[in-house]
Amino acid sequence: MSDSPAPLADPHLVFDAAEGRRDLVILGSTGSIGTQAIDLVLRNPARFRVTALSAAGGRVRLLAEQARQLRVRTVAVADEGKVPALREALGEVYKAGEPLPEILAGPDAATELAGSECHTVLNGITGSIGLAPTLAALRAGRTLALANKESLIVGGPLVKALAAPGQIIPVDSEHAALFQALAAGKRADVRKLVVTASGGPFRGRTRAELADVTREQALAHPTWAMGPVITVNSATLVNKGLEVIEAHLLYDIPFDRIEVVVHPQSYVHSMVEFTDGSTLAQATPPDMRGPIAIGLGWPERVPDAAPAFDWTKASSWEFFPLDTEAFPSVGLARHVGTLGGTAPAVFNAANEECVEAFLAGRLPFNGIMDTVTAVVAEHGTPVPGTSLTVADVLEAETWARSRARELSADATAEAHA
Repeated sequence: MSDSPAPLADPHLVFDAAEGRRDLVILGSTGSIGTQAIDLVLRNPARFRVTALSAAGGRVRLLAEQARQLRVRTVAVADEGKVPALREALGEVYKAGEPLPEILAGPDAATELAGSECHTVLNGITGSIGLAPTLAALRAGRTLALANKESLIVGGPLVKALAAPGQIIPVDSEHAALFQALAAGKRADVRKLVVTASGGPFRGRTRAELADVTREQALAHPTWAMGPVITVNSATLVNKGLEVIEAHLLYDIPFDRIEVVVHPQSYVHSMVEFTDGSTLAQATPPDMRGPIAIGLGWPERVPDAAPAFDWTKASSWEFFPLDTEAFPSVGLARHVGTLGGTAPAVFNAANEECVEAFLAGRLPFNGIMDTVTAVVAEHGTPVPGTSLTVADVLEAETWARSRARELSADATAEAHA
């Protein structure tokens, strides 16, 4: 394996590793990643200070409470219609005489914050709408703690063109694990990456047994507490397919040297196998505050960021091969990742639409991957990665979403015929 080009996420190359308290911008502050990041910040006030927060706008009271707790300068909401409610919430939460934060609103508000003055931007937005903020943070020279895997997947060549080596620190538990394990060796000594998957709530079921699963069953993840979209993606294992593409882009490891193994306990978050036969695994109890702490603090570690194992208690750790027939999403993700260009954007956008349809009761569980597969097949030859533009990504996503909605509606009509 060549040591060139340098990987986007490289633990040996630390981008702007300034000492002292780090100023942070948190995007997606009211979501799962954002709230856990704020918990970490509040427990470590000497290490971190949050200067700005952004959220979609669905939980303005929580956003106002976060703003006051952290004394931020700016808050942003993507939904401009939520500004009156946000102003009201800020007025209720702040005491008389306390200066209120500046409010930004609109679809570009998070992107504006991502380029603002700070040390690190934590992109905890869910979905491909996180692409513009990712590009803005990189363009501004900020360290990017990346929890928004979709922005890297749909805009891979665009992100790689902007990111300096070591500028991106991954926050996904799997990629934070790979990031740490890779610190133990040289890239030339890496044989393969092994990405672990819990298997989700339907591990062990056949495709036929998945036909009638419900929304509630799909949202009952056995080991992780996440938002609904990510939880359904974990049930279909689309999330794991996205992580395979992400690992390829972050570490410049070929797809045929990235494996997926099912590990129900979610203790081992991923592994790196080296050419001498050694395998290094990163293991913690399932808690996202550990990966978040790596993203915000690297190369320093944040003491007591997350719980550790109690080694005085017996436990069993299991590993199983992936059932590719019941869960074809990982194979399809490898395919679109190999195609490159706009293919990953089509895959991700179609999946987002299908997950929404499933959650709304308009599409059966197996219909998610059936529809995504059909949309990817119709997409044909993607725009080459070397000439990819943001406009290309947006156009491909728009088409994929529209086509996924059409096919989902056709499936619903057939089911009720």
